[in-house]
Amino acid sequence: MSARMQDISSFRFSDGVANLRRYHQARWDEPVIFELSCPGERGILVPEVEDAVAVVAGDVVAGLPQGLRRTAPPALPELSQNRVLRHYLRLSQQNLGADLNVDIGQGTCTMKYNPKINEQLARNSRMADLHPLQDTDTVQGILEIIHRMEAIIREISGMDAVSLQPRSGSHAIYANFAVLRAHQEAVGTAGVRDEVITTIFSHPSDAACAKLLGYKVITLYPDAAGYPDIEALRAALSPRTAALIITNPEDTGIFNFRIREFTDMVRTAGGLCIYDQANANGLLGITRAREAGFDMCHFNLHKTFGTPHACGGPAVGAMAVTAQLARYLPGPRVAFDSGHYRLEAIGPDSIGKVSAFLGAANIILRAYAWVMNLGADGLREVAEIAVLNNNYIMTELLKIRGLSLPYALGRRRIEQARYSWEQMSADTGIHSEQIGIRAADFGVHYWTSHHPFVVPEPATIEPTESYSKADLDEFVSVMRHVANEAYENPEHVRSAPHNCPVHSIDGSVFDDPARWAVTWRGYQRKLRAQEQKGQETK
Repeated sequence: MSARMQDISSFRFSDGVANLRRYHQARWDEPVIFELSCPGERGILVPEVEDAVAVVAGDVVAGLPQGLRRTAPPALPELSQNRVLRHYLRLSQQNLGADLNVDIGQGTCTMKYNPKINEQLARNSRMADLHPLQDTDTVQGILEIIHRMEAIIREISGMDAVSLQPRSGSHAIYANFAVLRAHQEAVGTAGVRDEVITTIFSHPSDAACAKLLGYKVITLYPDAAGYPDIEALRAALSPRTAALIITNPEDTGIFNFRIREFTDMVRTAGGLCIYDQANANGLLGITRAREAGFDMCHFNLHKTFGTPHACGGPAVGAMAVTAQLARYLPGPRVAFDSGHYRLEAIGPDSIGKVSAFLGAANIILRAYAWVMNLGADGLREVAEIAVLNNNYIMTELLKIRGLSLPYALGRRRIEQARYSWEQMSADTGIHSEQIGIRAADFGVHYWTSHHPFVVPEPATIEPTESYSKADLDEFVSVMRHVANEAYENPEHVRSAPHNCPVHSIDGSVFDDPARWAVTWRGYQRKLRAQEQKGQETK
């Protein structure tokens, strides 16, 4: 009897429902690259300087101040090409990421698919080989793209002027407060209006940047329905109010439908209004900062506009302001005159540079390509699908035992939601962080919350527009499976991970600086100090 072919797809389903993936990640006992160093190994042989070049360049070291010159070569690792390649490829196999996994769950950070055509554009030699000190006549292309991207942000926000110089969302928040301070100095309210109002669910950077620039921070908590308390705002307003800064929708996913009342109240009291639009993915083409009554706002190109998040960099925080505040924007900015793009001189009222040159031009190029590919209708569709995805996954997740959604009961969320595992934790002793670690065993990324943990046992989930219904269902199935494990076999969750290279961390070490180091040299110094102390004890 001849062997019959088996339907391998049938093994992936039970009762018509897809089984969880049999996921097991590579686990390399990979040393730090400094430990791999072998004296004399080389990955590339740098050619000797040609005589003609040496004559023109002269003694390049002689022009450096003595205090900036090294007394010895840097202790860099020495490795061959193949060992460098193996090292970084092994590390890459131990990562979770949007190109490998269903990366839902990086709530507040809008992780989404980054189109590879945009990566090709950014890595093209005509872009990658540009230098910021080139003559503007030789970089007309990228200056045009920056100028056009500013116009796009103006249209999306409704604002009058834009700067793409800030290197992150938090950096743009800081720059907006610097603009606020410059405006106050110009109109004579600096030192008088010294209070900034924000909300507990707005991004922590909002309050932190205000504090960094010397403002006192007043924080509004939610009312019984979960919205920022408008009566608390009314009580907080005074002749000392400098500004309101607010994230809307907040990180709970709740959109403050009374936002225009908030901004009208603040502006009537003499303050300005700043919109943190890091959560704008569900608002593109639907609402604008101008119509909501704001004077300033910012977007994260490295999130909302489809460019890599890149663990905090490279990034661009696109800040936008009304005409009243345009003269304070950081510079230089790109201007267009008689068919030619040029850099405008920094004006006397500008807050000056907030980063070198014009910012991360390769990120601006990626974002520009993303927008131009979508067009105006496509941007709105991005928002609509993000909202649809979020509300679909919210409906499915809330069927899981032990999970709830605090605040604004019965109301929809925009493009993310902050859930609570409080009931499950009370029932099983398993915490949200442990759910996340166990979820990694199935190749799924999971985000709890940033501090403060106002929502107990939080989980902030944001699917964006990048994921299909099948992707969302896979993520939900992982959450359901792990929650069931928490109830039926909590020790298996508590002892996770089992299938991936991450490990449980003893958080107490972070309170003792003697037990950790952020650089290899710092680590070596602490080891030597520890050994010396041990010898002295003997």
